[in-house]
Amino acid sequence: MTASEERPVTIITGRVWREKGAESEGVHVMLVAPDDDTAVRMTLEALAQEGYAEAELDQIGDMQGEPDEEPHLSAWQGALEGEIAIVTFDEPI
Repeated sequence: MTASEERPVTIITGRVWREKGAESEGVHVMLVAPDDDTAVRMTLEALAQEGYAEAELDQIGDMQGEPDEEPHLSAWQGALEGEIAIVTFDEPI
């Protein structure tokens, strides 16, 4: 078994704010965690450490294989190596 088969990479999607009342950014967080509750807690802690004042998490699930494109491919690899990978992007208006 490979590492990704033993422990799937969890992805959490949502929105984050650097400051309360500021414009939001989309966020995808990838990590390996034993369960969903732990994944959410670890995500919120990592976002706070990165300086985000607020977070609204929408969806959580296990990734089905390796992503095709960057920056998600690097984030997925980082998650397999024990990192909590945070990918932010501008939300469509």
